[in-house]
Amino acid sequence: MSDDQQIDTALPRDRWYVLAVLTIAYALNIADRFSISTLIEPIRLELQLSDSGVAFLTGVALALFYVTVGIPIAALADRMNRRNILAIAIALWSGMTALCGLAQNYWQLLLARFAVGIGEAGGTPPSTSMLADKFPAARRPMALTIFALGACLGAWLGSSVAGAAAERSGWRAAFLVLGIPGLLVALIVRLTVREPRRGQLDAPSTDPPRTTLAASLRFIAAQRSAVHLLAGGSIATLWSWGLMWWTPAFLQRSHHMTVGQAGALLGPMHLIAGTAGTLLAGWLMGRRTAADPRHVARLLGWVAALTTIPSIFVYWVTSDRAATLLLWIFVPAVYFYIGPILGLLQNVVPAHMRAMVCAILLFTANVANLVIAPQVIGWLSDWFAASFGAGAESLRWALLLLAPTGFWAAWHLWTSGGTIREDEARAG
Repeated sequence: MSDDQQIDTALPRDRWYVLAVLTIAYALNIADRFSISTLIEPIRLELQLSDSGVAFLTGVALALFYVTVGIPIAALADRMNRRNILAIAIALWSGMTALCGLAQNYWQLLLARFAVGIGEAGGTPPSTSMLADKFPAARRPMALTIFALGACLGAWLGSSVAGAAAERSGWRAAFLVLGIPGLLVALIVRLTVREPRRGQLDAPSTDPPRTTLAASLRFIAAQRSAVHLLAGGSIATLWSWGLMWWTPAFLQRSHHMTVGQAGALLGPMHLIAGTAGTLLAGWLMGRRTAADPRHVARLLGWVAALTTIPSIFVYWVTSDRAATLLLWIFVPAVYFYIGPILGLLQNVVPAHMRAMVCAILLFTANVANLVIAPQVIGWLSDWFAASFGAGAESLRWALLLLAPTGFWAAWHLWTSGGTIREDEARAG
């Protein structure tokens, strides 16, 4: 029997080991992506770019390939060995991140970012699909919430570590420090993680699996809760990660911090507050009341709505102390909804569509937070600076226009609870 055909016994020890390894891989995915957000200001100054120009280089360049390649890779992950796809993806994005540290001009950095996007597209869909075959349906929101801890660790690496490396040796050193270790993680995934049998923890199905984008979209369109979860998750990333993308540059301009100081301030927030928010979500997902997905959906709606308020004020106040306090409240919310949304989505589609629905969410969410949010904020900042003489404060006003979109996300998340029990039954 080939390695691809081995049937995983799904022992608890194996489940948790795979979850830990995939969480580390996810952390590197986020770190490589988040590091360039920390480095926006020194890159912009050295390459003499406008805000809209550096937004294209740092966000849109990665997203162009990330969002277009993600769905084809997810289609492969729904048919082929997911472990192998993940290992290749980690090696690619890590190697290309290291190459960003060797770039000497705009075009070299742009091409390296294109390649990083291709690699990162193969990270999350196979990971979430594998975890769905390691944990039963009732525990998937909890498992995916723990998986989401990788975002906290990755954002800390991309903030504190990248900021410290850039402060000491320049922005190129930060990419080398974060990219090279990923090659070792790719090897660990390939050699120690076994491919689980697809759908092994789900009820048997007599329907032939047909995983095409068109078939998946037709099924999702009939699942009202899935539509609202996709919309809510995408708008939530537009709001939260869109704001966080520009926050290091905002702190450097409006609060006069260095790149190292901004990274040192934000890094512990991501690691400590982000981890606390994620673990709180995981604890809540593991409680008996979370067995009813309606309660989970409505909790997500409340959290998004309430934390939108500090997300507005953090870009309004001029006091360093007040801004820091508000960020400690806002940052945990950035992570709270990631795992629960992924877990709920895994339960409202059949087993053979899970990687595809994850890729669709990643497509819409990353268009929102890597294309729309960075580029629109960059354009608005340039416009405020040119037309209203806002100067260094132009970025502040652009961010204030984005912050209220959290209320929009909250409405979709709350509404998804209305039909989610019926949709789960249909998917199962």
